Amino acid sequence: MTDITNIAKRIIDNVELVIVGKRPQLILSIVSWLCEGHILLEDVPGVAKTILARAFARSVGCKFKRIQCTPALLPTDVTGASIFNPKTTEFEFRPGPIFGQLILADEINRATPRTQAALLEAMAESRVTVDGVSHELPPPFLVIATQNPVDHEGTFPLPEAQLDRFLMKMQLGYPSMDDELKMLEMLQHEHPLDRISPVVSAEELVACQTAVRNVHVDSKVRQYLVEIIHATRDCEDLGLGASPRGSIALFRTCQALAAMRGRDYVQPDDLKFIVSPVLAHRVILTPDARLRKITAEHVINEIVAEIAVPTMAQNG
Repeated sequence: MTDITNIAKRIIDNVELVIVGKRPQLILSIVSWLCEGHILLEDVPGVAKTILARAFARSVGCKFKRIQCTPALLPTDVTGASIFNPKTTEFEFRPGPIFGQLILADEINRATPRTQAALLEAMAESRVTVDGVSHELPPPFLVIATQNPVDHEGTFPLPEAQLDRFLMKMQLGYPSMDDELKMLEMLQHEHPLDRISPVVSAEELVACQTAVRNVHVDSKVRQYLVEIIHATRDCEDLGLGASPRGSIALFRTCQALAAMRGRDYVQPDDLKFIVSPVLAHRVILTPDARLRKITAEHVINEIVAEIAVPTMAQNG
């Protein structure tokens, strides 16, 4: 697992030349990429969501595409369409922006439900079908979708079933005063993004995606994971608990995090670190819990705190 640790470290160090003070979010983003999952960033404008996506794409030498979601955006604007060529008298497929490797779907909750569905279908299948013909999307394929907080006007909130398609949901948040001062210093002469060059190849990342599946998950850790999932279904503050897709997501992300930490086995601490970003957006609070201003993250953390952590042997 040394290769995965080394590759992840090279990517993080490179991205930190541009984005300062956000290491936990960078770790979570790479975990998601290693699991072939997708990320939902919910945050206010101007906190470097776009720059994060660009920095990752440049660090891995991936083809970056940006989709600016608006109510006028059509599904074919995302997937591409068959265009009639008068010279050949045939229809030719013109691929849309989804045919990149790292896709930034900016303000996804401003797109109509129909366009959201087209984008999320491509995310789930890693392929798009236009006029009955399937087109594979190039690996390593990652979508980073951003959305404004729900209370902003002119948005189409993602339904629960579609939220469940995202492996993780997280926030970048505002930088600390020291980090903001450092950011201004870095930006004085040129944009630090211009200095970034690839440190890992796309092929290396794809090999890592395959390798993380070999990380061992002990039966005690599996039992611990399932207990957490079932506790979300019985929690009185939650109207809807985590689905089996949530169990699989938690299982895969634990494997990737353990590999990044240089181990070929998962520890309970890996699960505790990753559980909130993976599960919080998959559960629904009861109206009473919302009235009491309780967050899904708080409920998940309380559930984890109440469940006994399994004791593992030193050698895993």
